[in-house]
Amino acid sequence: MAMSENEQLQTCDLQSGLWKAKRSRSTVRHPKEAAAEETSQSVFAVFLREAGVTLKQGGASNEIATITEESQVIQEFIAGLETHMEDPERFRNCLLPCYCAKSVHIQASHSSISMIFFLPFYFSKCHLVLFPHSTGDGGLSIPRIIINQLKWLDRIVDSKELAAKLMELVSVAPVDVQRDIITSLPEILEDSQHNDVAGELNSLLQENTQLTVPILDALSSLSLSASLLTEVRGAVMSTLAAVKLEDLPVMVKFIFHSVSASDAYEVRSRKLELEQCVLPPVLQASQSRMKSKGAAVSQDSVALVLDAIKSAVRFQKTISEAWLKVIDLLVLFILHSTNANQSRRGAERVLKLKVRTGLIQEALLQKTFRDYSQVMRGYFSSILALAQCLLRSPDPCVVPFGGHMYRHSFTVFDSYCQQEVVGSLVTHVCSGVGGEVDMALELLCGLVTEKPSEMAVYAVFVKGILDYMDNLTPQQIRRLFHLLSRLAFGRQQQGSHIQDDMHIVIRKQLSSTVPKYKRIGIIGAVMVIAKETQTESLPSETFRQVTGLLELVKSSSESSPEAAALYYDELANLILSSTLDPPVQEQIAQSVLSDFQNDFVVDVGSLPFPARVMYNLEEDESQACIAINLLPLLATDIQSKAEQQSQSKKADKRVSALCLSPFFRLLRLCEEKQHQGDLEEIDGLLGCPLILTDMDVVEKIESLSKTEREFLCSLLFHAINWFREVINAFCKQTEIEMKIKVLTRLQNITYLHTLLEKALAATPGFVPPIANFDGESVEGVSLSTIAPVNKAKKGRKRKAPGKNSSESISQLEEVTEADETQQDQPEKEKEKDVRQGVSLGSYRQFFRELDVEVLSVLQCGLLSRTLLDSELQTKEREEVVLGPAELVFLLEDMLRKLEFSLTAGPAKRAPFLKGRSDKSVGFSHLQQRSSKDIASCCVQLLPALCSHLENSHNYFQTLLSENNGVVDGPATDAQEHQLMSSVYQLLLQVLNASFSWSGFRQPAQRSLLKKALGVLAGRLKEGGAELTQEQLVKHSFEYLLNLRSTMPNLSTALCLSQLLSDCEIIGWLFFEASLAKHFLSQNWVTANGEKERGNKFNEALHTLLSVYLEHVDDVLKAVEEIAEEGISELLKVSKDESSASWPTLSRQTVLVFYKVMMAELEKAVRKIPAGKINDSSEAQSEKLLTWNLAVRDFHILVNLVKVFDSRPVLNVCLKYGRLFLESFLKLGMPLLDFSFKRHKEDVQSLLKTCQLSTRQLHYMCGHSKIHQDTSLTNHVPALKKSLELFVYRVKAMLLLNNCQEAFWMGNLKNRNLQGEEILSQRSQGSEDDDDDEEEEEEEQEEHSLPQEQLEDEVHRQN
Repeated sequence: MAMSENEQLQTCDLQSGLWKAKRSRSTVRHPKEAAAEETSQSVFAVFLREAGVTLKQGGASNEIATITEESQVIQEFIAGLETHMEDPERFRNCLLPCYCAKSVHIQASHSSISMIFFLPFYFSKCHLVLFPHSTGDGGLSIPRIIINQLKWLDRIVDSKELAAKLMELVSVAPVDVQRDIITSLPEILEDSQHNDVAGELNSLLQENTQLTVPILDALSSLSLSASLLTEVRGAVMSTLAAVKLEDLPVMVKFIFHSVSASDAYEVRSRKLELEQCVLPPVLQASQSRMKSKGAAVSQDSVALVLDAIKSAVRFQKTISEAWLKVIDLLVLFILHSTNANQSRRGAERVLKLKVRTGLIQEALLQKTFRDYSQVMRGYFSSILALAQCLLRSPDPCVVPFGGHMYRHSFTVFDSYCQQEVVGSLVTHVCSGVGGEVDMALELLCGLVTEKPSEMAVYAVFVKGILDYMDNLTPQQIRRLFHLLSRLAFGRQQQGSHIQDDMHIVIRKQLSSTVPKYKRIGIIGAVMVIAKETQTESLPSETFRQVTGLLELVKSSSESSPEAAALYYDELANLILSSTLDPPVQEQIAQSVLSDFQNDFVVDVGSLPFPARVMYNLEEDESQACIAINLLPLLATDIQSKAEQQSQSKKADKRVSALCLSPFFRLLRLCEEKQHQGDLEEIDGLLGCPLILTDMDVVEKIESLSKTEREFLCSLLFHAINWFREVINAFCKQTEIEMKIKVLTRLQNITYLHTLLEKALAATPGFVPPIANFDGESVEGVSLSTIAPVNKAKKGRKRKAPGKNSSESISQLEEVTEADETQQDQPEKEKEKDVRQGVSLGSYRQFFRELDVEVLSVLQCGLLSRTLLDSELQTKEREEVVLGPAELVFLLEDMLRKLEFSLTAGPAKRAPFLKGRSDKSVGFSHLQQRSSKDIASCCVQLLPALCSHLENSHNYFQTLLSENNGVVDGPATDAQEHQLMSSVYQLLLQVLNASFSWSGFRQPAQRSLLKKALGVLAGRLKEGGAELTQEQLVKHSFEYLLNLRSTMPNLSTALCLSQLLSDCEIIGWLFFEASLAKHFLSQNWVTANGEKERGNKFNEALHTLLSVYLEHVDDVLKAVEEIAEEGISELLKVSKDESSASWPTLSRQTVLVFYKVMMAELEKAVRKIPAGKINDSSEAQSEKLLTWNLAVRDFHILVNLVKVFDSRPVLNVCLKYGRLFLESFLKLGMPLLDFSFKRHKEDVQSLLKTCQLSTRQLHYMCGHSKIHQDTSLTNHVPALKKSLELFVYRVKAMLLLNNCQEAFWMGNLKNRNLQGEEILSQRSQGSEDDDDDEEEEEEEQEEHSLPQEQLEDEVHRQN
């Protein structure tokens, strides 16, 4: 009840009177009786007496009167209060804060009602009086003021009744009053009522979504049990799709703040989807009707949702980890935007994984940028950082996604972001890393195509790349100038300011005498010409500029044949890929045709000796009226080059044989463009002869001088390159006669290859003429890149490496192992290898590139034509077929193309500051095609490849049937058998390279993969179009598996195994270990009847044996089988024979078997789970059994060094012996610690076997020191350390199990590999082996005296 102003004044007067009375009593003293009487009548006593407090005299305590709720006083008080509050004005005054009487500006802390609430016996009656009056009044919210009176009370008499009254009021009150009451509940109720009220609020939440925000605010402040909190959280998540968008941030915040560590992942993965958090599909339809203002509100709500998630991720580690397990795109940006480095790395790692597996695709990224551009703008720095990370990744599967992030950022965001995107892409280009540069240039070109006007503004940034062209490859320089040309000469005028800069750079590069810079100038000029002439009607001024630039490039390259050849190649690429202005193209074509006839074609007449017209394909010799003037041209070129080197004056224009093939390519493409692919005007060049020399001179090349031999080699290179360009030109012609000539030219190439190999073998150090002019080889080729001639080498001394030169030691070990293997080869085979000459594989960059269209020749079957005489009578019938040599030639080229274009897996980043080898030389035309185009070409050729594969299978099957199951029959042609084996192997390698393409794992290429599998499955079963992909994989696997019976050699068998493993990668698991064992159990012989051997055989055997042991069910039993059964059989046979159960195991291959078995055994023990103290007895027994098998295998392998004591075997044993011991100490000894008491005998047996192995390892260490073999002693220190750790670890195990008295040390004698004592180093100490009895049997080694080469031995004998 509020007091009136007079009452307040009276109260103040009463208080002042009491103060005066206190002062008077303190100054004047009275007797005790008078004082007591006076005190009882004082204002103080009267006031307390009226309040119910009775003051007692003497030792009695004061009394307080008790008032019950039924007291008449309370009833009257409540009645008076109700009467007083009937007046709205007085009721309002009771709710407002009180003021001091003398200072109305000083507000008291409580209102009249709140003061009454402090009295417990009035509270329960008073609050019931207030609620009926809860109505609004003059702009004041009376209910809110009433609710405020109930907050933060010291004590509530009946909290349950108050809660019930409040919830009852919530059920009938207006929405505004409901919100006020619900939000105030945590400040009113006691903790005991929280769970009950939360249950009612949970029910209310599901009934009325308008109260979502206040209910969640209240629940966040209530103290709830775990079960109730889970129930409430589930109810909240179930209503996500039905709430308003502006309420979502509060709901998301509640869900994340209420989640526990154990529920975080479950909540995130099963119930809370990001699509629902951001913009549910139900709301999308309603939000689409919103105006621009509503759309802004929608974007703000989404931003608030993401802020709530960001706050949870930043301050709750469990939430961050749950999001990293099940990630969505927007939340990934949130994770990356936090300051924690772990979150950044985790976001990058998870994004790469999701992109690689196809869970996050470009469509989702595009939708996110399109729908939430305003929200995404706030995370631009994280988007840019993630895009940079993906673009720099060596995994080709994730690099395109980084490019999409760059592209969408440029398209959607503002100019500042666009500038940052362009700057980042320019940085990628300037980095010089191959894949990174390619992708960045492709993105810049794409942005110029999509957004030319926006990109033109940033042309000055792109122009800065011109300063970093030294790090770019020719293909990248082409793209750069293509990009700059589009910016400078496009329709947008913003980029025209860089035209002058480009012309200055091009002219400067063209005038340079350095071939590298001249090459850049030629490429840039051609790309500028391409852009300027890509218009329908070329203005006269532009036409004059183009022709002037053409003349400038031509005149700048006349003095250098390499530059001229590059100019012809670049111009040919321009004509092939672009549509030029007709007058410009016609002028180029006329000039090229006339120049080619004048420079390279001559009439056949009298020729000076020893020139000779060769390789004429015309039917009538009289028709061969022209020939390619190759030999005279080459002789003149060499002479003029020598004169130019001897004279200092500037060289004039000269015709070089280097320009023959590039010039013809340019001529051919000009004719194709002008005549829509018809080459009738120049088809005579396909069959016309070449002016060469008699090739019989190759047989007596040893008698020629060095200059003559080099001249002959150059002549052969030019002839082969001419034929390669001829095949490029005419391979797409459909006439039978033209096809026959193309096949004949292929035969000419394969024959010239054999001659060239012999010539190169007799011409060591020869550097061939350049054939690909856009690579680094223009500056000259180092002699180290040329394959040296194989010569018989005698023994040579080796310089011992330094102590710290681990790299030199490892290299020495590899050489040592190779030497040991080569010693097993007969001298006859070495001499044969010398006579064969060199391999042309290392000379690949000196041959002209074959176009992808040439591979269509693989589809040619048997071609025949009828030759007529002069009377038109049938003279003879000519048949031409693609032979094994031609097949090998085409398949080798196809395999190289596939390995270059189709990436099988993540590429390895080149080490820092390591010399970069240009592997793209010879693939200039291929680089202009995408990987998808190459894969599609392979799928088109699959039927032809399968036909050749079946023909090879049938050939060897027939050979086996005719020779009663052997390949070395009397009728076997060794050379044909070798060629067919190469064809068989190359076909499998081509299929393997095709199906291992990483693009097949991307969802966009699934249809192409299904088409390829359909081709293989269709060879076995028709109707492949109706089959599922799993069925296609199964039938393809069965089709390839049928080839296993006709493998000609182990290398081909390995190729088949790898191809089948690709089928396993794409979804089919079957037969891997059994197939490998089938090949390992086969006796491989050559066509000559000799056993297959050599380095290639050993490498294939190593890989195949590794595959078998990796996929076998029990690797420990497999190793034991080979080591016991196979080696035992090998020891019983003669030197040249092999094991009966493992025919590939011989004395020549025992090193391969030993190394693989040791490596796989060490891998297997690393996979054994470590022992734990809480493991059951059965689990401990199972692990002990596994370790017993492993230790027994290790003991068998270590003891094999007593029989096979060669240095490579010892090297392998020392290396993997240490690794095995380290794994045993880390994983096995903890198991023994906990298993010793339960399985004492098993532990004792295991350690006893292990001790025998460690003792043998100790003998090997002594052996390596005695022989002072550096390759072996390199392993000794680390191995001895492991042996010592082993002894001390066993001692610790015994101490842990209270058996320390069973551990005893003695001196271990030094012995050799066979166990014989080394007398010169016999220990003078105790040799008594009779020790005291101990509790358990145990024996261990201790290496504690290395300086005396004595070792301690630990005995525990019964």
